[in-house]
Amino acid sequence: MLLRLTLLYVGLAIFGFAIQAMVVADLGVPPWDVFHTGLADLLGWSLGVTTVLVSFVVLLAWIPLRERPGLGTVSNAVLIGTFVDVAARVLPTDTPDSMAVRVAIVAAAITVNGVATGMYIGARFGTGPRDGLMTGIARRRWSVRSVRTAIELSVLTAGVLLGGSIGFATLAFALAIGPIAHHSIPFFTRMTTGEPRRGRLTVTTGV
Repeated sequence: MLLRLTLLYVGLAIFGFAIQAMVVADLGVPPWDVFHTGLADLLGWSLGVTTVLVSFVVLLAWIPLRERPGLGTVSNAVLIGTFVDVAARVLPTDTPDSMAVRVAIVAAAITVNGVATGMYIGARFGTGPRDGLMTGIARRRWSVRSVRTAIELSVLTAGVLLGGSIGFATLAFALAIGPIAHHSIPFFTRMTTGEPRRGRLTVTTGV
């Protein structure tokens, strides 16, 4: 249990810091955060507060879908945005002049974001609000792939219309996060379940 809690909260912290690092690099942010940054500018709120607000609005959509939140769900909703704002206070906020440095920041942020995703999902305390929305809709006889694509395109479009931060890093994140998480989720799930490295692995995201 201690290991699972550690993975959950360290993973969420890393996730929040990685998002803020991409904001500092100013080369675009993940699709959901394009929406978050656009909405934050519209409301005049911090990115972290806006992220938390959106998380709880998304959770409201779980009610008709009959999704059941877990500790990880609530922690995700509250803490990722909180850690984004913490990172904004402790990390340098000026965008580096060097393009090479900015690209390196994006590459590192995407990589650690994928690892952090594996950590908090591998902890098996429940999905985050946005992932739960995806799986809840997918259970209504839609494929996960089509639902994920529709949601990502919808929030990305809304974010662009709001003036959110979009760039090549947005595309890089969309292309790279899946393969990284594909390896990190089973790795951390094995760590918490004690399953051997070889053999069939079932990833469980519930408590």
